[in-house]
Amino acid sequence: MLKKILLASVTLLSLSGIAAAADLKEFRIGILGGENEADRLRNFQCLSDDLKKEFGFEKVSMFPASDYDGVIQGLLGGTLDFAELGASGYAKAYLANPKAVEPILTTVQTDGSMGYYSIMVARKDSGMTKVTDIKGKKLGFADPDSTSGYLIPTVTLPEALGGVPVKSYVASTGFGGGHENLVLEVLKGTFDAGTTFGSGVGDFKDGYTSGNLRKMVDKGILNMADLVELWKSPLIPNGPLVIRSSISPEMKAKVTAFFKALPKTDAACFSAIEGGDYKGYADVNVDFYKPVIDARKATIGG
Repeated sequence: MLKKILLASVTLLSLSGIAAAADLKEFRIGILGGENEADRLRNFQCLSDDLKKEFGFEKVSMFPASDYDGVIQGLLGGTLDFAELGASGYAKAYLANPKAVEPILTTVQTDGSMGYYSIMVARKDSGMTKVTDIKGKKLGFADPDSTSGYLIPTVTLPEALGGVPVKSYVASTGFGGGHENLVLEVLKGTFDAGTTFGSGVGDFKDGYTSGNLRKMVDKGILNMADLVELWKSPLIPNGPLVIRSSISPEMKAKVTAFFKALPKTDAACFSAIEGGDYKGYADVNVDFYKPVIDARKATIGG
């Protein structure tokens, strides 16, 4: 079900610069938690500069939340205008208020796919080599609102464990406080294994082409030789870039066009905010995320 995703094509809209910002003087961007705050702000600074230059915003404000829910609540409360969410995070926002935000774009992997994978890792020296080795062990998840770090493992892992619910199979579960922190906790031994995410494209030894593992490798805080992959999920829809629904249709179109062009207009910035190698962005709407919305509603509610 999650593997059947469609790529829509649209005509790139032209931008009109400062005139586009007539109804919006400040643009407020939420940044998901789970990674060092200073790193997140540094990676997004280029985006602030580019948006000011393109639209003439008086101010572009960045809000790096401590967890996923901080951004979700900001979007629901109307205190944020834009964010990139995981599919499950968007599902939570949609189930709380389907009219609060709209998904406009998602990333496209280097192989053209519009999905990624939940990946379970353990320390290389743990002796574990396959997913069933987590029996009776401590399993860590990234964040309660993470798609790859919680929802998808909860839904799909039981099949790999012989039909046994995850919490019945392992000794205990817990949360690492985001993907980067989760992997660090696995390395420290807080958890015997943990779920994070990656593109699944390229080699595990490199942290794949994109995703949390690749970002950690690029930052110099992870040596993939210290980890082993125990399990990889079915394909998960890449998370959406979302925009506040009450923003004018004209501005939504112009913001969408700006981001679609970003891989060409500022490739370094595109790489910095997304973390790793991607082909670009593609248009999406709520229908692309219906399977994840339904899975979240059935599994953990809103």
